[in-house]
Amino acid sequence: MIMLSRRKALMAAMAWGTCSVVGSAAAQTAGSGKKETSYIAAYDTESPSCLEACKAIVAVHRKLHIPATFFIVGKTLEANSADYRQLLNDPLFEVASHTYSHRMLRDNPFCGSEIPLNEKRTEIFKGKEVVERVFGKPCTGLRPGCGFVDGFRGANDVLGLVREAGFKYTSSLLWGPDYSMPALITEPFTYAPDGYADLWELPGHGWHENLLKNNNKFGPSRMTLWPSAMPEAIPPGFVTTPQEEFAVNRIFIEKAASTGATYLSFIWHPWSLFSFDPGMKMLELTFSHVRKLGLKPCTYSDMYARLSG
Repeated sequence: MIMLSRRKALMAAMAWGTCSVVGSAAAQTAGSGKKETSYIAAYDTESPSCLEACKAIVAVHRKLHIPATFFIVGKTLEANSADYRQLLNDPLFEVASHTYSHRMLRDNPFCGSEIPLNEKRTEIFKGKEVVERVFGKPCTGLRPGCGFVDGFRGANDVLGLVREAGFKYTSSLLWGPDYSMPALITEPFTYAPDGYADLWELPGHGWHENLLKNNNKFGPSRMTLWPSAMPEAIPPGFVTTPQEEFAVNRIFIEKAASTGATYLSFIWHPWSLFSFDPGMKMLELTFSHVRKLGLKPCTYSDMYARLSG
């Protein structure tokens, strides 16, 4: 993460925000006939420590009645299938695939090289099969490990496997330009130019929150773009409190509301959220602000249904 010279200005903006201005803009949007903005809470559930974290996360969702999508790695789900079934078998939640073992379906400069085609098939098909076997219902969505700057655009080998497996949507575009942070509020689209007009891409937005906190121990690596498309969303250093993390989230929530984005969805990891904020204060702050600005909570599968008609 780049240390920016505008430290004080950015921290002041994130700490206090522009709630009255953006709130007014959101109200004007609601009254002008612009489309309703949804909010999707989603969790990349990929390690043994995620189970205890998910228990704390689920408690907040049930308390505030906020739906969520849990993208679960197949191996992680297999290791604790009964516990996850008991925890997430709830109409409030969608369980989708995060591949079978989090291996790369495309090259990623931070996470490694893509695997051979036959191994991609295993990641895609077996990840889906595990979710469906444990929960006894169709798994319609796939989020690949780490995500990619262009999603699956141009990756016809992967797109063919995704369609063959029966997925309805992917959430694979999870980075800003040139694998920078944050991921911009990119609108959903189909892979029609690649020949898959019925397959939707539902991007994730904002920071990979584990990188925002240095929980992956990457250190101050190159993660921001200069000049940035969203300089107001780049803090001067790693966040250290739930309030600082919410201040970053707030910028995206207010921008989505004021611009009438189709939806907003942050890129969260249960293990990282729990190690940083076991009381899940950030979730409560974020969800309260989502409600305050009138964003409509839903799951990724709900959004797919809305878009596909």
